[in-house]
Amino acid sequence: MNSRIFGKTGRLVGEVGLGTWQIGGNWGNVTDDDALLTLKAAVDAGTNFFDTADVYGDGRSETLIGRFLRESKLRDQLFIATKLGRRGDPGWPKNFTREAVRQHTEDSLRRLGIEALDLTQFHCVPADVLMRGELFDWAGELKREGKIKAYGASVEAMDEAVWCCAQPGCAALQIIFNIFRQKPVHALFDVARKNGVALIVRLPLASGLLGGRMTQTTKFPPDDHRNFNRDGQSFNVGETFAGLPFEKGVELSDALKPTVPTGMTLAEMALRWCLDFEAVSVIIPGARNVAQARGNARASILAPLSRTQHVKLAAFYERSVASHIRGPY
Repeated sequence: MNSRIFGKTGRLVGEVGLGTWQIGGNWGNVTDDDALLTLKAAVDAGTNFFDTADVYGDGRSETLIGRFLRESKLRDQLFIATKLGRRGDPGWPKNFTREAVRQHTEDSLRRLGIEALDLTQFHCVPADVLMRGELFDWAGELKREGKIKAYGASVEAMDEAVWCCAQPGCAALQIIFNIFRQKPVHALFDVARKNGVALIVRLPLASGLLGGRMTQTTKFPPDDHRNFNRDGQSFNVGETFAGLPFEKGVELSDALKPTVPTGMTLAEMALRWCLDFEAVSVIIPGARNVAQARGNARASILAPLSRTQHVKLAAFYERSVASHIRGPY
């Protein structure tokens, strides 16, 4: 797998990481055994970047990664990024105190079974809380103590992202970016590059819409966020189907299928499209099984899309997609 420098940290990471929300929960049932096999398959395919969060499965994702690290003895070869700020104990807004940030960091370290986090990210916290700056100050304290090696934020809107880039200690930003969410290209990429801020791309397949297999009649289990958060009932609507109404998303995905280059699937084109931007440090598609983990990693060895293809996809976004996106952006 090809590697990229992870911003100002100077670390090399495989450009296709693994998002582990799926193995934590809210994407249907994934057994512990299947989760561990998925982690192994990703590593075997060249992935060395795992992104998790303390809220994924109420700690289950971190615990499973910790078990994998313990059993595989690969801790030194892997970059472990987690997030904090959305747990129910003590809950919003009490999660955003120095004491809560410290406690949640300690809890993540315990579940993961490691001495220091490679990266901690404040997890889509309210913009007014984020921009007070205190959270980064407290993260700086934890870094000086050796509990974290770098810190940043997972954000929803581009104004938050640009503000974070200006903060000297911010090493990384996690953003929603895919063929259906192209605003960061012009709103963020140059700013992040100039400030040495690594960009982690979440939802590169738009919650599976860009996998190309969904239809207007596709159903999801009750515990799958693509069911219970389809219209933003539980958290930011942008985290589900990139903020598109499901039916419109399926329609747009179908419209893209004839544009897929020969020898690629729609999912491969979507992942490759993200990787074609130099400002992107790592993409973190999720996987629920071995086949998905291997398929995601394959994007790294595919040839870049042509300039003509990029122009067509940019025009498609402006013409057919942008006006339908809901939520902070």
